[in-house]
Amino acid sequence: MKPNGVSVSMVYPILKSVEQQGFDSERFCREASFDAGRLRDPESRIDVAELERLMLAAAAFTENAYFGLHQGLHTEAADLGVLGYVMMHSGTVGEALEAYRRYNDILCSGFNLEWEARGDDIRLRFVLLGTIGRMSRHCAEDMASSVYRLMCGMSNRRFPLREVTFEHAAPGEAAPYLSVFGRAPRFGGDENAIRFHKDVMALPILYADARLRHMFESVAARTLETLTKGRTLSDAVFRRMLECMPASFPTLQETAASFHMSARSFQLKLREEGTSYNGLAAAVRKELAEGYLSQPEHSVGDVAYLLRFSELSAFQNAFKKWTGVTPGQFRASLRAENGSGSGTLPGAAARR
Repeated sequence: MKPNGVSVSMVYPILKSVEQQGFDSERFCREASFDAGRLRDPESRIDVAELERLMLAAAAFTENAYFGLHQGLHTEAADLGVLGYVMMHSGTVGEALEAYRRYNDILCSGFNLEWEARGDDIRLRFVLLGTIGRMSRHCAEDMASSVYRLMCGMSNRRFPLREVTFEHAAPGEAAPYLSVFGRAPRFGGDENAIRFHKDVMALPILYADARLRHMFESVAARTLETLTKGRTLSDAVFRRMLECMPASFPTLQETAASFHMSARSFQLKLREEGTSYNGLAAAVRKELAEGYLSQPEHSVGDVAYLLRFSELSAFQNAFKKWTGVTPGQFRASLRAENGSGSGTLPGAAARR
């Protein structure tokens, strides 16, 4: 079963763009008849048509005929949630785009990317899935400008586009598009697409970390599987705990309240799913601990602090219970896997 609709988190970039243009996002929600309270439920999804309606409403509200185009300029990888973090830590631009295509259903099952090689070029298309009709102008321009911005930002290279094509008719002057894409689009085409040299796909992602990619990709895969099979409370709780860290770790009562349940009902529901609050908390901390320990800049004490343990010894005992080894032994096994033998991670021994 395909996930339905769009994650409500996709409304945030619209509200952010409204604010950045000097308008009140709360007033916009009222005038657009959108219940902002839905944003408090990270599991909520809306129809693709509703997202497009809000985009059109934002363009009218801000009186910006190029709202979608300009919204894409403000897009950051973090706006895409766990999908964005997988992309940030992919090895190349091509791998980042493949991650976008693979996990995009987490954000939106209505839009995605397709591409093909044509001689020395790659033609990257922005497609509307499972719906009769065309993508609205603002959504098409938002996708094109945001994906191009992400590709340039992650690779730290503003590479030239050889062609930009949109299905819709030209809305007005070409200047806004020249500043975004470096060239005027061809309007009235048979697809929404950008074309660039194939070597762009091999550009390395700046500051990519393979271990962090593995950690975020496991979360993305778990999230996608949950959406595909039907969401469960335990998976939703797991994701919420991850989202809260390292700023805080929600208590049982706080977590239950965030799902609009009493602590008792919350615990009973988790028990029905074969887990518990404590079990999920341990799983989250274990996953994060292994990710942090793979980064030599974090001492074991740092990791204990990031995981909200009150004492270093409590973290060390918990980690050994989870994995059967101490944090130091875990790091030694990583060094062995990386082929560095008995050497130490830079600075690690002094801080251990």
